[in-house]
Amino acid sequence: MRISQSFLSTSKEAPNEAELASHKLMLRAGLIKRLGSGLYTWMPLGLRVLRKVEAVVREEMNRAGALELLMPAVQPAELWQESGRWAVFGPQMLKIKDRHDRDFCFGPTHEEVITDLARKEIRSYRQLPVNFYQVQTKFRDEIRPRFGVMRAREFLMKDAYSFHASEDSLDATYQTMYAAYSRIFTRLGLKFRAVAADTGAIGGSGSHEFHVLADSGEDGIAFCPESDFAANVEMAEALAPAAPRPAASEALRDVDTPKQTACEDVAALLGIPLQRTVKLIAVVAGEAMHALLVRGDHSLNEVKAGKLEGLSDFRLATEEEIRAAFNCPPGFLGPIGLDRTRIRVIADRTVAAMADFVCGANKPKFHTAGVNWGRDLPEPDLVADIRNVVEGDPSPDGQGSLGLCRGIEVGHIFKLGTKYSEALEAKYLDADGKSQVLVMGCYGIGVSRIVGAAIEQGNDERGIVFPQSMAPFELAIVPLGLKRSDAVREAAEALYNQMAAAGIDVVLDDRDERPGVMFADMELIGVPHRVVVSERGLKEGMLEYQGRTETSGTKIAQQEAMEFIKGRVLGCRNAV
Repeated sequence: MRISQSFLSTSKEAPNEAELASHKLMLRAGLIKRLGSGLYTWMPLGLRVLRKVEAVVREEMNRAGALELLMPAVQPAELWQESGRWAVFGPQMLKIKDRHDRDFCFGPTHEEVITDLARKEIRSYRQLPVNFYQVQTKFRDEIRPRFGVMRAREFLMKDAYSFHASEDSLDATYQTMYAAYSRIFTRLGLKFRAVAADTGAIGGSGSHEFHVLADSGEDGIAFCPESDFAANVEMAEALAPAAPRPAASEALRDVDTPKQTACEDVAALLGIPLQRTVKLIAVVAGEAMHALLVRGDHSLNEVKAGKLEGLSDFRLATEEEIRAAFNCPPGFLGPIGLDRTRIRVIADRTVAAMADFVCGANKPKFHTAGVNWGRDLPEPDLVADIRNVVEGDPSPDGQGSLGLCRGIEVGHIFKLGTKYSEALEAKYLDADGKSQVLVMGCYGIGVSRIVGAAIEQGNDERGIVFPQSMAPFELAIVPLGLKRSDAVREAAEALYNQMAAAGIDVVLDDRDERPGVMFADMELIGVPHRVVVSERGLKEGMLEYQGRTETSGTKIAQQEAMEFIKGRVLGCRNAV
C-alpha cells in the first residue's frame, strides 16, 4: 500500500480525557476516532490491525474444529426470561423495544441464543460434540466507559459455545480450546498467562482467564515462578500457616487509641508490626450480621467470602447497623465479647493461627492487645480462606512462593455444564433413546480489546510497538526526496514491488513530507521494520534499515537489501 492511497490521520497530542497509553496512542495514531461515550469508529489503519487479530483467531478456531456461524445482535427478551437472566444481568444490558412494544436487548453475550438454536437443531447424541463460534459486535452499557477500546460499550468479540453428551467430552473440548487460545496469543506475539478464574455472572463449574501482562492491567494475577501455577487473585488460595498457633505469652489489656481507627495507625502507635493486628469487617447477609476477621496487612477477598455458606449475597454493614450490633462506632470493632448467637465470627486461616494479637475493643477510642483464641474468646465459628494472597505466600501447588503481576483479560473459557441447557430445556436422545440435558462450554475472546492490550504491553516515548503479526504493516519504505530525485523514486519503487512480490505487507511513504515527519509517523503507528532510501545513500550504494525497537539504523548494501530485509521480516514472522 502507498500512504497517498491510504488515509493517515496522526496527531502529536491526545485528547485530555484519554488516560491509558493505549487510548492515547490509538487516538494519536489515527487507529480509532471517538463517536460518543465508549463508541469508536475504527479507521482504515486501525481496521487493518483489527482484521489481522481476527484472522489469527479464525484460523485457530477453525483448526480446533469449531464451526463459524453468525447470530443476531438483537435478541428477544423471552429467551433471557427463560434463563432467568433478564432481571438479574444488570444495567449493562441495553434493553430496547420494537414498534409493537415487545422487549429486546442488544446482545451482551449469546448463551441464550445459541442454546435456543441447539434445542431446535440437536436431536441425537450422534450430532455431538459440536462447537459453534462467531465474531460479532457486542454491546454492554458500561457505567463509566473509559480507556478507549479497553472498556468500550461496543466491542468486537469472538464467542464460542460447545455442546456435549458428557462432562468428559466437555473436558476434552475445554482442553482443545485452552490449547487454541494459547496458540492465538502466542501467534499474536503477546506475553500472556492463563490463570484459574472465578466463573462470575456467566456461571459454570470452572474457568480460565487469559491475561496479557501489563502494569496497567486491572486484574491481579498470582503466579509461581518455579511452576506453571497461575490464578486470578480472586481465586488464588491462601494456604493456612504451616506452623501451629503459638502459646499465649501476653496479658489481655486495653490500650488507649483515641484517634487510631486503622490497623496501620494502631500498629504505629504501639510500635508493633502490622502483622500483629487483626481487623474486623462487619457484613450483612439476609438479616444476619457476620464478623469477618483478616490480618491487618491483608485484604478481604469478597469473591472467596461470597462462596461461603450463608454469605452468597453479603454486603458491607452500614454505620447504623454496626452501632446497633456492636454498640460501638466503626474503627474500634473486635471479636471479644460478641453475642455469638447473633453475630457469626469467621476468621481467615492466618488469623486463626495468631496469638497475642491486637484488635478493636468494641468501645470507642480503645483497642485490645494480647488477645488469644480459647483463653480470651471462643474459637471462630468458621475458619476459611477469605483473603487475597500477597507476594511471598507459599504457592498452592507446593512448588515455591507466589509472585504478583497485573494483567488485562483478553480471553475467558468456561465449563458451563447444564446451567443454560436446563433452563431452556435443551435436550438430546442418548444411545438408549433416553432424553438427556446437553452439557455446554463457553469460550470468549475480546478481539478489539486485544489491540488495546497489545499497545499497553508494547509502547515507548515514540509511540506504539506492535508485535509484527498485528502491526498495520510489516515494513515501511521511507524515501527521502521522492518528488525531487528520480534515483530515489526508482529505487524505492523497485524495492516496494520486490517486497510486495515476496509476500511482505509493505507500505511506501510517498508523501512529500520532511524526513522527521515520516519517521515519526511510522514509529507512532508501530511499523516494526523501516528502510530509508536517500540520494546520499544511493550514491554510496547503501540503504538504511532500522527495527522499531532499535535506537539507530544499520547501513546495508543496495544489492543485498532484498535478502537482508526479507531475513529480518520473515525471521520475526516465523519466530511466533
